[in-house]
Amino acid sequence: MSDFYWGLIALGVAAVCGIQLHGWWMTRRSAPRQAEPDLPRPVDVADAALGKGLDPGTLEGEPDMGGMLDGETRFMVPEPARRPAMDALIDLIATIEPEMPQHIWSGEAVLAALPATNRVGSKPFSVEGFNPATGGWEAPVAGARYISLQAGVQLANRSGALSEIEFSDFVVKTQSLADALDGVVEFPEMADEVARARELDTFATQYDAQLSLNLRAKQAAWSPGYVQQNAARVGFVAGQLPGRMVLPNPQEGLPPVLALAFDPQAAMADDPDQSAIRDLRITLDVPHIESALQPFERMVRIATSLAQEMDGAVVDDSGHPLNPKAMESIARDLVDLYRVLEERDLAAGSPLARRLFA
Repeated sequence: MSDFYWGLIALGVAAVCGIQLHGWWMTRRSAPRQAEPDLPRPVDVADAALGKGLDPGTLEGEPDMGGMLDGETRFMVPEPARRPAMDALIDLIATIEPEMPQHIWSGEAVLAALPATNRVGSKPFSVEGFNPATGGWEAPVAGARYISLQAGVQLANRSGALSEIEFSDFVVKTQSLADALDGVVEFPEMADEVARARELDTFATQYDAQLSLNLRAKQAAWSPGYVQQNAARVGFVAGQLPGRMVLPNPQEGLPPVLALAFDPQAAMADDPDQSAIRDLRITLDVPHIESALQPFERMVRIATSLAQEMDGAVVDDSGHPLNPKAMESIARDLVDLYRVLEERDLAAGSPLARRLFA
């Protein structure tokens, strides 16, 4: 064969190889990014923690608090109080006294008389007893003695204000408890308490804030393992639900500082490595996290870091890039929000704020 024909054959082979190489490259570019094999995924870390009898939200020792990005410092927070006691600021409280003077109720008797449910409509219902041995109110426990009881229902939460129907249900439930214990109870006026509930609900609605930042893949999508691995590098651990991770609070028992969510169907797929994720959402429940932890600033830094590492963009719900001026405006608004909540004795992260904004 002449050199001309050999040249045509070589050119054809090169063209076929080029097409195949281009197809391989395009397939690789469009395939979801995969986690690096040498690093454990957060779910493995959580399982290891459970095997050691630890809380996977804290793992071993102090939580990392967001992977300690460059320039960050750890925050010290006070020890949390025990279960939040009823407070007239956000609760309707009715006191139950014994019919017979100086009568003392046993903890066992109170526990046996408690209603079957601790809800009144959409509001939490609770009972506490005054223990003369400790000099304070507490949830009833066996072996204790109580000289007085109080029943309460929360005036408002994110479901709305206490309604007249819920007030009536509270009266029925509390009166039934008092009758079972031979106690006497007096209730406040329904109109006054419902009005107070509506005022509290109006305030809470005005100063409630749940912020979110979205991360969107610029080119190649992400696999669940890739998302988990990169999120773990900045301190997130596996949450209780598929497609959810959390940034633990430095104080055990308190809500996570941030939550990260992606498509749960991708996380539960038979072959997660082939699942394509193009969007993530990082959220902050502002009233639940104290301002000293600088949660919004942490959210911005973490979102920016993840976007750079994963070739993504930080965008709003409409898909538009978020600019620094928008972030600064939100930060200024949060300063005012924190101040107002604190002036109302409902500081962000406090037990009362977590109850009201629940």
